[in-house]
Amino acid sequence: MTLDDLRVFVAVCRAGSLSSVARELGCTQSAVSQHVKRLERETGVALLERQPRGVVPTQAGRVLEAAAAEGISGLDLAVRRLRDLVDGESGHVRVATGATTVRHFMSEAVVAYRRRHPRVNLEFRTVSSGRGSFDALADGTLDLAWITLGPPVRGIEQRPVVELPWVLALRADDPLAERPYVDAGADLDGVRLIRLPPNSASAAHLDAACAELGVRFAHDTSVADWDTALLLAELGVGRAVVPALPGLAVPGDGGLRLIPLPALRPLPVGWAVRRWDALSPPARAFADLVESHRAPGRRG
Repeated sequence: MTLDDLRVFVAVCRAGSLSSVARELGCTQSAVSQHVKRLERETGVALLERQPRGVVPTQAGRVLEAAAAEGISGLDLAVRRLRDLVDGESGHVRVATGATTVRHFMSEAVVAYRRRHPRVNLEFRTVSSGRGSFDALADGTLDLAWITLGPPVRGIEQRPVVELPWVLALRADDPLAERPYVDAGADLDGVRLIRLPPNSASAAHLDAACAELGVRFAHDTSVADWDTALLLAELGVGRAVVPALPGLAVPGDGGLRLIPLPALRPLPVGWAVRRWDALSPPARAFADLVESHRAPGRRG
């Protein structure tokens, strides 16, 4: 029993004629009859009843026709969806990220992607840690994760997209606000700062970069994300060392100042996936689009 046998059988039941199906398929009536006979041998029952003006399905034939028609319809739909998936025209893209990442790294790309791929469902998920993102990638729950790049992780491929220099965020009336840059070693050693999430990869990278310079910070306030640290710095609650996020206000605008910290090693961020060569076309298209909008020379 083959899929072709079932397709021909369903066509015969609907047309009520072996000869009309043969003409439609461009084959002989005998070839159409062979498909039906093969099914009858497999099932062990008669499937068609001959009448003066054609054929009609027997009771057993109606049972097989209903099941075959439903199965063929489902298979045809699946094949169409698979073709769309291969062409990047539909499907799902599941991304681990947060509001801060979408705002600063992906906003332009999301708008452009929606226009180019209106039938693809974009799903953004917040994952509490890099380890959680890696686990979700490994079990197939996620397609992509935007992360602070770190040491190799077994079963995960990491792709750098951009390196972010560190800046000191402070109020315009701060004594350091007029500096062209700040020397982390000379000016900030022992200074109390707003702390990034202590279990985050970005905080660990900052601690390592400071340790290379022999710098240690004190902390009296902690936050869950970079945007909150910037807001508190602008309110005068404290100073914050944060990455120079795309789309931040130009230093000198408003009440917030961002002073470069050139001595600190930049923060590498980018994509993590299970395997790039196994990534679906819609997911790959989204990753590439985000990367293109973060390319050197682009604004924001």
